[in-house]
Amino acid sequence: MKKNNKNLIILGAAESGIGAALLGQQQGWEVFVSDNGTIQDKYKATLDEAQIPYEEGGHSVDRILQATCVVKSPGIPDKVTIVKKIREAKIEICSEIEFGFRYKGASKIIAITGSNGKSTTTKLTFHILKESGLDVAMVGNIGYSFARQIVENPVEWYVMEISSFQLDDTHFFRPDVAVLLNITPDHLDRYDYEFENYIASKFKITAQQTQSDYFVVNMDDAVIEKYMRTHYLQPKTLFFTMNELPKDQEGAFIKGEDMQLDVDGESTNMSIHDLSIKGKHNQYNGMAAGISARIAGIRKEKIRESFATFEGLEHRLEFVATIKGVDYINDSKATNVNSVWFALESMKKPTILILGGIDKGNDYSEIEEMVKEKVKAIICMGVDNSPIHQYFDHIVEQVVDTSSAIDAVKASYALAEKGDVVLLSPACASFDLFRNYEDRGRQFKLAVNEL
Repeated sequence: MKKNNKNLIILGAAESGIGAALLGQQQGWEVFVSDNGTIQDKYKATLDEAQIPYEEGGHSVDRILQATCVVKSPGIPDKVTIVKKIREAKIEICSEIEFGFRYKGASKIIAITGSNGKSTTTKLTFHILKESGLDVAMVGNIGYSFARQIVENPVEWYVMEISSFQLDDTHFFRPDVAVLLNITPDHLDRYDYEFENYIASKFKITAQQTQSDYFVVNMDDAVIEKYMRTHYLQPKTLFFTMNELPKDQEGAFIKGEDMQLDVDGESTNMSIHDLSIKGKHNQYNGMAAGISARIAGIRKEKIRESFATFEGLEHRLEFVATIKGVDYINDSKATNVNSVWFALESMKKPTILILGGIDKGNDYSEIEEMVKEKVKAIICMGVDNSPIHQYFDHIVEQVVDTSSAIDAVKASYALAEKGDVVLLSPACASFDLFRNYEDRGRQFKLAVNEL
């Protein structure tokens, strides 16, 4: 039997897989979707309507190994048996953003990655471009999948949040503007516990760029700086920094209370107070978004206006309520220690910190000084709170155990005094007690609003 040279297998039937299946069908591929788990009803309905065959609860190995190309969900690690078999058969595996890139036409891409701040920077960049009248969509790890957007509503500009998992299976993916915010240890279980592998994965965002493209990168990040010392990069590089830029170097910097953008020979100056979202980390995010918007040709007046009207993300330093003089803040999206550092850095009041969940080998020494300076009590919220106790019992006077959002909020309410802040910033994954970080954040907000 002759093998079809356009036989596309989709592994994993969530947002990215469904998008790739629809795009593959539109582009004349013979498409089959395979999911080892249960496919959500809404995705089954989409596949049924498109008459795309699928299976769930296991993989038909023989059928999968007939593939010309396999689009693998970013959530599926390489150690899974079916992935090993596909690689042994020397069948191409690509990510959904790679597959979408091949059919994007003349549209332009601003792609944003980093260990922290991706979602905020992506949403802010999209907000600036949208408010400026560009034909733009926000895709990738936030919102719609890239591939599905191409099928249903192709646009001139894509602002794309990309994780390291999505970058891992890219081969030709080449954004016009690549943004790298920062690199701190995360997801090391996927990278054989080798930080260098994770770093290399993040830098894949710029691997295919040429001298006509732009790379926007954090000059203050020691990990990034070390990598760039020993690797030649082709695109025009623009740095953002809390210090002044080197002479003749374009990018962005903060001086006092001013943010300056120097892009394509033009300087734009604005106050950091123009940015509606506060904290040092958001100044970094703002500089990255501002540079990207200037590259896209957006005028400084529009950037300033958009900074002021931007609303932050749900679950990222989201103000919930003030109850009896105590502020409650939902930062459930902080799933690693570095995110908690930035959250604490922006706190101006005595803080009761809610930590806990599934510990990914956290190094709490990163936040030790910040905790000593700002935290009056820690509420643990997880199945196993022992790593938090081991590190903080001798540092913080009160470390309390809870095992639900309701209990954590009640415990923080009992400890808080007028003028304090209660901060949910867990530093951990959420899957021990919650479906995901969104579920954790919403349960926290519900519990606060029931006080």
